[in-house]
Amino acid sequence: MAKHRIYTTSVASVYPHYVTKAEKKGRTKSEVDEIILWLTGYSREAFEAQLKNETDFETFFAEAPRLNPSRELIKGVVCGVRVENVEEPMMREIRYLDKLIDELARGKKMDKILRKQES
Repeated sequence: MAKHRIYTTSVASVYPHYVTKAEKKGRTKSEVDEIILWLTGYSREAFEAQLKNETDFETFFAEAPRLNPSRELIKGVVCGVRVENVEEPMMREIRYLDKLIDELARGKKMDKILRKQES
């Protein structure tokens, strides 16, 4: 079975679309970055290096320093698919990111997007 095309697509080629989607709804590039860093554990510098190197999605997630354990709290539908039901692990990671960007564009508060638990 061939890999899905998104696996070999560079994060740098999709990232501007994430930013544009957020900005069209009054959100910021810095919020998009915060989501990506929260999800993957990359530092800002390491993330920027991944963009500069045009790293593909598969490598980007495989090399992520620390996938946030709270990402498993992400539920809902993106592109007609329930993210929590995506069986292929790499595709699930990509869908988590898509869902978080959707939530940002829909005006959800950052603490809710980042699944921060109230203490």
